Amino acid sequence: MANTSHRALRLLSLLGSGRVWPLRELAARLEASERTVRRDIETLRGLDYSIATVRGPDGGYRLAAGNTLPPLLFDHDQALAVAVALQTAPGTMFGLGDDASRAMATLHQVMPPALRASMESLRLTRLRNYWEFPGPPIDPAALTAVGTAVRHRQVLVAETLRPDGTRAEPGDADFEAAHRIEPHHLVVWASRWYLVAYDRTERKWRVRRVDRLKVRPTTQQFPVRALPADDLAQFVMSTHDRGDTPAQWPCTGSARLALPAAVVARWAPGGSVVEDLDADHCRLTLGAWSWAGIAGILATFDADLTDVRPAELVAACGELARRWAAMGTPAR
Repeated sequence: MANTSHRALRLLSLLGSGRVWPLRELAARLEASERTVRRDIETLRGLDYSIATVRGPDGGYRLAAGNTLPPLLFDHDQALAVAVALQTAPGTMFGLGDDASRAMATLHQVMPPALRASMESLRLTRLRNYWEFPGPPIDPAALTAVGTAVRHRQVLVAETLRPDGTRAEPGDADFEAAHRIEPHHLVVWASRWYLVAYDRTERKWRVRRVDRLKVRPTTQQFPVRALPADDLAQFVMSTHDRGDTPAQWPCTGSARLALPAAVVARWAPGGSVVEDLDADHCRLTLGAWSWAGIAGILATFDADLTDVRPAELVAACGELARRWAAMGTPAR
């Protein structure tokens, strides 16, 4: 019964997009037989949902005008919030583009005219920011598993994946055996999903990239623990070993900074990696569209730089130093 209800709701969501759905396509989307889909359509009709049958070679099923979908109690600001959220969400999760479009169409169909106009007034065109490399989109199934464990306070068995999403094998540099963790918070920062969890194996708090975790749910519950810091955002941003990997920039370089790793991790741009060297030093690896761009970002930390790599970055630092020195020389 639960599977039938879930499938019927999914079917209603598909039909609510306003388009005509061939029976074969509905069956493929619902991963059910055509006979089962016909039965589900009749179930919805029995609940007073007006589902029209469209004849002909391009025929199928659609939700007819005058349907009995329940009204949505949104105010003007809520309608705008939903419109923005649905148009921007596909950038952080796999496969949300089509689902978000269908959700917009369904909401548009059942909203009162005034709220429908509010949503139509805010059609966004998302442009790529070439100075920002967001993390890879998240698999909705993995995010659901982690989110469910956070909500119900259930222990997860977690393995760390390689940056490309494959499993590391024993002997690999990035191999880490499965750990039992207590997931406490999901955090989104710089378009990356992080999990704040207590690692039972290491007996310490960790911040982990969700896209680099392969999790296996358990039914074991855990008690609420006091967080490692009063400011959760500060804890996440100042944790340097949270699983970040260098973004794919045209130029990538690194330098040793005379600053603690926690300070650099807090202000390093998304897609960079901070390595803890000692209490007062760390190594920052980052990228940009040019070597001068990397040199300029390194200069913003206002700290001594050593062991700069590669040679192209060293040359760019020298060229910037020459330019800055020229700016400080009075003109004749």
